[in-house]
Formats: sequence, C-alpha cells, structure tokens
Amino acid sequence: MRAPRQLPTTKYRVTFMERTNAAGEPSEFPPDYLAIETADGVVLDRTFVERTEPAALHSAERLEEDDSFLSVGSETWDYEVADKRQDDFLAVVKNSRMAMECLPLGDDDSA
Repeated sequence: MRAPRQLPTTKYRVTFMERTNAAGEPSEFPPDYLAIETADGVVLDRTFVERTEPAALHSAERLEEDDSFLSVGSETWDYEVADKRQDDFLAVVKNSRMAMECLPLGDDDSA
C-alpha cells in the first residue's frame, strides 16, 4: 500500500495581540481572526506555542483600573500553510490587524 502524498508546506509562527479581562483571562480567541478570513486549503494545521500574560498583572493577579491600557497579552501559534497558498495566508495575517509578528520557520525552528 502506498503512503498518502504529502503536500509541500511552509510553517509560520504568528504572534497575536490578545485582549484580556481584569483577571488577565483572554476575552477572545486570536486565531479566530485568521480562521474566519482564510479560504479552505490554505492552513493545513495549527499548533499552540505559548501565551504571554498582560504586563499589568500584579501580585494580586488582577489588573488595577489604571492598568487597563496594559490589558493586552500575546498568544503564539505555529501554522502549516500549503506552499502555493503562502500569499493568501500572509494577506489574511496582515489584514487581521491582530497579528503582531509573523515569521517563517525553517525545518529546525519548530518544536
């Protein structure tokens, strides 16, 4: 039996801005901003990498009223993108206005 043919892919690491509530808990799911706009067959897989809490969280684990402008953390995901659809993916990332960074990963960059 022949193994299924693998499509050539490129991996990208995307770091999203993540708004949070007063307790520092996410108030949205950043990857949804890409999923809504991305056509079928562009993203083949995505993997959660890490989450960074908002800078304003104090030892009380709650944001103070004056810190609300610092209630933004970040969430990082790795995306596996079909090679012939890279331009489509990058356009969606740019238009999302939620991505702070998008970097291509080499074979040795992924975990």
